[in-house]
Amino acid sequence: MGKRVALVLAGCGVFDGSEIHEASAALVHLSRGGAEVKIFAPNIEQRDVVDHLKGSPTEEKRNVLVESARLARGNIQDLAELKTSEFDAVIFPGGFGVAKNLCSWAVDGKNCTVHEHVNSTLQAFHSAKKPIGLCCISPVLAAKVFPGCEVTVGQDKNVDGRFPDAETASAIAELGCKHICKNVNESHVDKANKIVTTCAFMCKAPLHEIFDGIGTMVQEVLKLA
Repeated sequence: MGKRVALVLAGCGVFDGSEIHEASAALVHLSRGGAEVKIFAPNIEQRDVVDHLKGSPTEEKRNVLVESARLARGNIQDLAELKTSEFDAVIFPGGFGVAKNLCSWAVDGKNCTVHEHVNSTLQAFHSAKKPIGLCCISPVLAAKVFPGCEVTVGQDKNVDGRFPDAETASAIAELGCKHICKNVNESHVDKANKIVTTCAFMCKAPLHEIFDGIGTMVQEVLKLA
C-alpha cells in the first residue's frame, strides 16, 4: 500500500502563491512513488496579488484556498481540516506564497510569524515523528518552527550568480539552525527531525535539474515514511 502524503499549497503562481513547476514536480514524483496524495491550503486572503506578466502588484483580492484549487484541479481541502493521523508525511512546495501567505518571511525575514494552521501542522507531524518535505523557500518554515534543525536552500554564497538569494542561508543560521550547502539536484535529510529539504528555484538552474532535485526530496520523504 502506498504512503499517504499531504501536500500543502500557498496559492497559484510563483510571485504570490505556490511555484507551479515545484508543485507539479512533487506530485509527479509522489505519483511515481505510489503515494496517495491529498492537497490542502489555508482558507485565507493572499497577502497580495501579483500580475505575473508585469511582475507588479495589483489591487485584486484573492483567496489562497481558491487559488490553490487551480493546481489541485479542484480536489483540495482547507488546511484546518488536515488530520495528521491520516497521513504518513507532509510536503510543502515553494514559491513566494510560502513567504507571504504561510508565513511573513517576505516582510519580516527571520522575525516572521508562521500561520497558525501551518505551524500546528508542522508541529503535529514532527511530534508524530512523521517526515516533512520542503523545497525552495519553504525550508524557512522548519527553521522558524524547529530551532536547531538542519535544512538547505542551496548555497550560502551566490556561486556563479546561480544563488541570488544566498543570504537566506545566513538568516536560517541566525535562527539557530544549521544550513547545509547542497546542489540543485540534491536534497538534505535531517534524520533527527525527519526533515527533508531541497533548494529548487532558489537556484538558477535548468528546469530538469530542479525537477530531479525535488525527486530526491520526495524519495527521501517516502523512505522515512
